[in-house]
This record gives sequence, structure tokens and C-alpha cells, in this order.
Amino acid sequence: MIDSPQRSPLAVTMGDPAGVGPELVLRAWLARSSASPAFFVLADPAALAGLARRLDLAVPLAEATPAEAAAAFPRALPVAPLAARADAAPGAPSPAFAAATIESIERAVGYVKSGAARAVVTNPIAKATLYAAGFKFPGHTEFLGALAKRDWGGAAQPVMMIWSEALAVVPITIHVALDDVPRMLTRDLIVSTARIVAADMNSRFGVARPRLAFAGLNPHAGEGGAMGREEIDTIAPAIEALRGEGLDVVGPLPADTMFHAAARARYDVALTMYHDQGLIPAKTLAFDSGVNVTLGLPFVRTSPDHGTAFDIAGQGVASPTSLIAALRLAARLAP
Repeated sequence: MIDSPQRSPLAVTMGDPAGVGPELVLRAWLARSSASPAFFVLADPAALAGLARRLDLAVPLAEATPAEAAAAFPRALPVAPLAARADAAPGAPSPAFAAATIESIERAVGYVKSGAARAVVTNPIAKATLYAAGFKFPGHTEFLGALAKRDWGGAAQPVMMIWSEALAVVPITIHVALDDVPRMLTRDLIVSTARIVAADMNSRFGVARPRLAFAGLNPHAGEGGAMGREEIDTIAPAIEALRGEGLDVVGPLPADTMFHAAARARYDVALTMYHDQGLIPAKTLAFDSGVNVTLGLPFVRTSPDHGTAFDIAGQGVASPTSLIAALRLAARLAP
């Protein structure tokens, strides 16, 4: 049976209203099954209804509070209306809609904080559009970390994991220029990231003793110092410190031999030194089914593992597969 009305629903953000996010939400509701978690979307009801008509999608909408969403979900897509304008034309991003994008995220987190929702599922945002409106964070992950610190208090180190049945990967440095990576890659950052990964894999994914495999930074993991010393001076000492804490860790390993099937069978999570080193194999293996999961937060957050796809927005060809996977994983991980 679809989630009981007594169970808190998932809060789904709109993402950039000019991207594929609104269409994906419509299609995810149409694809619901008896096993689907109930969710509501923070969006502009009129704009969402107009998009449904444009795409000829028979999706009835119900303006609803989070408390009303689970009961409404079997018969209509529950929508929590935004205060900010969100009537963007598909494929036409504009800083004018940045306020709505940000409001959607902030309110979703607030609903989890209050207990009205049990997890946040975010649709893709366009960082360049937000930057043009004054957004100060490198990306979704960092913004969610700031909201967690503001609303829950204490320190928060958000850690991005791309998860699929084929591969789970965590980039230790995320949204930074490649030439900044060696400077930012410290022993403390590697150790703190690995601790968060191990803790969340245990508490949320139910892996009793997660096996963590670390990539090197340089080709061939530095070839014994012949192609860089980061492995010797930074990465290996961090791994030894983690091993001393009792974690199951290996590395640094050459990144070009870490991701074939036999290698993947030997670890639960691959930790890579920079964004593309991990996300290229993750998206190659599971582009449609991969899910972005933020670890290290006091709440569950998942997201489709793709971008706004402005080039196909509003054309009726966007696949909801990754969003559906994100919804399912959020329901699995949320208490």
C-alpha cells in the first residue's frame, strides 16, 4: 500500500523551474506504485498545472500542507505553494526565479526540522543562474550544510555521495577548480570525510563495517613519488590514521584500475580525491539510476544524479528514473 497518511511524506523541491525538475515530479507521480513513498512538491501550482497541460500529462494537483500530503497523494500530486514567482518558461533560466528555487530548498529543510516531512529530495538547480542572483554557495551540498548548521546548530560537514547498486563514490574535494585540489586536499579533510562516510554507511545503509577504498590523486597513485608526492605526504598518512581507528580502509589506489567489476566487489565506497575522478565512473555505470546522497547532515537528502537539462525541458522526453530512485532511497534511509 502507498505510504500511510500517518507517516510523514517526503519534501521534494522544484529545482530550477526552467529545468526538467517540474516535469520529473509530474512523471514520478504518474509512475507511483503500491510501493511508492508519498511526497509533496514545493512549487507554483499554476505553473505546474500549465506544464502538465503542455505535456498532456493527466496529473491532478492538490494544494496541500505537508500534514495533508500523504492523504492526498494517492489521488493527486500534493503541492505546497511557493511565495516567490516560479512561472519560468521551460528551457529559459533566469535569475528572476532564483528566489523561488532557494525558497523551495529552505522550506523543505524546515519541514524536516519540524517533523512535517521525513526527508528532502531535491531537483536539479543551475548554479550559474543562482550566482547571478547573489547565491553565495558553491552548490546544493554546501548550501544544505549551511542550513543544517543554522537550524540544528553545531558543525556540519556535508559529504556528497553518488550511490547506485553498481557503485557508491564520494569525492573528497567537490565543487572546486582542479588546480585548487592539491592545496585543499589535507590529511584532516580526508580523515573527517571518511569518518562521516563510515558512520552513515553504518547507521543509514546498515553496513556493519564499511569497506572504504581510496584513490590516489596522481596517475598510477604517484608511482612511488615519481609523479607527485600527495600520496606519500598526505593520502597514505590519512589512511593509516583511519586504520588506527579501526576502519576498514585500503589505498591509495590507481584510479584507472578501481572501477572495473572485480575491483568494485572489494569495497563498499570509493573515495576519490576530486569531483570528476569519482563522478565519471559513477555516471558511466549508472547515469539513469544513480542518486546523489548528502552524508554528514542531521537529515536525509537525496537528489537525481543529473542536471537541469535545459535543452530538453518542456519537451516531454525527460526521464524520471533517477528522481524515482532518489525518492525510493530517501524513503529507505529516512527514519
